[in-house]
Amino acid sequence: MQGMGLESIKKNPALIPLYVCVGLGMVGAALYTLRLATRNPDVSWSKKGNPEPWEAYREKQYKFYTTREKMESKAPKYE
Repeated sequence: MQGMGLESIKKNPALIPLYVCVGLGMVGAALYTLRLATRNPDVSWSKKGNPEPWEAYREKQYKFYTTREKMESKAPKYE
């Protein structure tokens, strides 16, 4: 297929920004998926080590950006 080999890219250098943008998008999507899998309180990888991981976020701010200085947790207390 044209445009997929190194020789074809040398003949048509206008494809280089396209490959860079697509590559950065793929890396960004992979990193965001990795962040969701490791930092999200809804995901528990070890049930023996931490059976209730959402309790760790009761007093923490989880949002990227907030307009309030201190967020109040609306999480119910399960017992």
